[in-house]
Amino acid sequence: MNNETITLFRPVGPKELGLVREGGFKGFPPRLPEQPIFYPVTNEEYAVQIAQRWNVPDSGSGYVTRFQVRKEFLSKYDVKNVGASKHNEYWIPAEDLNEFNRNIVGEIEVIAEFHK
Repeated sequence: MNNETITLFRPVGPKELGLVREGGFKGFPPRLPEQPIFYPVTNEEYAVQIAQRWNVPDSGSGYVTRFQVRKEFLSKYDVKNVGASKHNEYWIPAEDLNEFNRNIVGEIEVIAEFHK
């Protein structure tokens, strides 16, 4: 298997971060029924924007995680632009999240945190 990776980012609130921590920083928790898509983003600036503007007001804290995913796995998904040129993300169907997690190389790391 080709181990070339792509760096992705995921803004999370305290609850999701707790679940990532419980899993040993090896993967993301299953989506809730009202969350059919998992959205990792392609750049830190966009992840920071989401953490500050959405996670902090919603839950009091926001965190930015960074992790590596095998490029070969991601090649079956398109990058979606959802706004400005920096607003790029992958749309991973919830049913593919376990496979996504198996294709994370190394650990998920917290690289920024924001609080009210």
